[in-house]
Amino acid sequence: MSRVPSLSSPFLLGFDEIERVLDRVVKGADGYPPYNIERLAREDGQPERLRITLAVAGFTRDQLDVTTEENQLVIRGRQQDDKTRQYIHRGIAARHFQRTFVLADGMFVVGADLRNGLLSVDLARPEPERVVKQIAINEHE
Repeated sequence: MSRVPSLSSPFLLGFDEIERVLDRVVKGADGYPPYNIERLAREDGQPERLRITLAVAGFTRDQLDVTTEENQLVIRGRQQDDKTRQYIHRGIAARHFQRTFVLADGMFVVGADLRNGLLSVDLARPEPERVVKQIAINEHE
């Protein structure tokens, strides 16, 4: 049973673009590569951080691409078949992937690290500024 996101409530105004982004992300989620998302403790006055870790065994740094496009983090992997090899059994396929994560406003990528077949991407989520604005009420007679 698939979940259909519905942002058509009369209390959610101006969220049309978010619904389009959610639809695009859901369509591109095939489960590969597997990933974890963890919350990292605040340290030394730094903002809260999140770490996305993808299992990318077999990919080199040159075959991976981490970009931000609009409010999305896009991680791509591209491998080419080695035509010089003759396989008797092939259980590890060379494949491409694209994994997309939608970022909240203000989130930014701190850095990326590839170690032991795991690609980690750290994100910072700064504390939003609390703003209260008084709205004047006009009176007409």
